[in-house]
Amino acid sequence: MPVLPELEPMVARIAQARQYPADPAQSVADRRAAIHRGMDQRAATVTLPAPPRVTRRDHTVQVPGGDRIAVRSYHPGDAPAPRPGHVYVHGGGWWLGTLDHRDALCARRAANTGAVVVSVAHRPAPEHRYPAPVEDVHAALVWTAERSGALGVDPARLTIGGDSSGANLAAAAALVARDRGGPALVAQALEIPALDLTLGHAEREPDAGAVVLTYDELAANIERYCDAERRAEPYASPVLATDVGSLPPALIMTAEHDVLRGDGRAYAERLAAAGVAVTLHEWPGHVHGSHDMTAVVPSARDWQAEVDAFLRAAVSGTTR
Repeated sequence: MPVLPELEPMVARIAQARQYPADPAQSVADRRAAIHRGMDQRAATVTLPAPPRVTRRDHTVQVPGGDRIAVRSYHPGDAPAPRPGHVYVHGGGWWLGTLDHRDALCARRAANTGAVVVSVAHRPAPEHRYPAPVEDVHAALVWTAERSGALGVDPARLTIGGDSSGANLAAAAALVARDRGGPALVAQALEIPALDLTLGHAEREPDAGAVVLTYDELAANIERYCDAERRAEPYASPVLATDVGSLPPALIMTAEHDVLRGDGRAYAERLAAAGVAVTLHEWPGHVHGSHDMTAVVPSARDWQAEVDAFLRAAVSGTTR
């Protein structure tokens, strides 16, 4: 179907902005800061506000190499402890995004699932290239399990998820957790996931009039993040992993008008063939990133409700 009417103004603005490419002499830090200003405005206008009675706590986590990253935990006020734990990784092409940009979304997820949500600010590319961000997310997962008592989390009910590049890192961390013997996960929720850095499953402009993330932009993001000779490694491109068995059940959400749609489809097929329970839902009319526009797109609220329901069912031991 055509792009949703609610999204047409955003798509038009993005198309217009592409007529004015970034200054190639601009530093990564300056360009990131400029884009973040736009992301700040977007988060304040297109996402439903955070619900009350969710408590936030900021922490730091040590990662390989001695650095520390920031994580933020969200605690639903009316849910008894110990609660399920959900580790969430924001998108942004591996080089953009902050905890604040997903603050309301994570608070709502905590309120709607009764879980303690731990949002991860991994070290960004290109300053920190693959596999550093994967190690960051796995370190945050280990930290959540090891500090489950202080966080009020049941370590037997851990899930992981993310969107876009964050879904790539979440899927990779699930593979790392399996390969290194933990922490055990009961589910993974992958939204508009980037799962093949070789671009073998990316779609070249599924609808040129509705493209928010182009093939060339995706390729540029990958170039910032991962060396060419490493892009087929399983923790870089989970869909290319030789073995995807013994992974937690997955919910994979894709958008109809998204260059990454094929990545999600392919991973769902790989997981199903390996005997992993998987649900694939392709959302008609949606574009890359519209899944969180809950203040202006009614079906984005349905999208988020499906993720919440999947996580609730996973930690309760029921099927969907």
